[in-house]
Amino acid sequence: MPNADDLLVAVASLVESEPSNQMSLTVVVGGAVLTGRLAPEAMWRQRVAEVLRDSDRLAPFAEVFAHDARGDTPDRTEPPAYLHFHLARILQGNVGIPETGGMYRVAIKDVSAWTVGDVSYSDR
Repeated sequence: MPNADDLLVAVASLVESEPSNQMSLTVVVGGAVLTGRLAPEAMWRQRVAEVLRDSDRLAPFAEVFAHDARGDTPDRTEPPAYLHFHLARILQGNVGIPETGGMYRVAIKDVSAWTVGDVSYSDR
């Protein structure tokens, strides 16, 4: 999308204003379908930092995601430019990758289609 969808920006703004990761969303970005729950950026950064800290090889990268390392807080007067997915999967055929869900950051301007809800497949 050349310009961000105002409705999607409003959804992202509401997620940013609430300390919750319960809003499910499915988006199409670059032809890939991503589905999962949105989280506020601060919550998303904290969780990514925790996962990285638990890794022997990746622990040095944890501070990049920690708010304290940034020395500032996001400017909430500007509308959000990114969606922060928690427990998200890339859908391919009848499989979600990864099965357990991952942490994804998607530029709102790159979303070509979206729907409210978490898409899943059933073998039934």
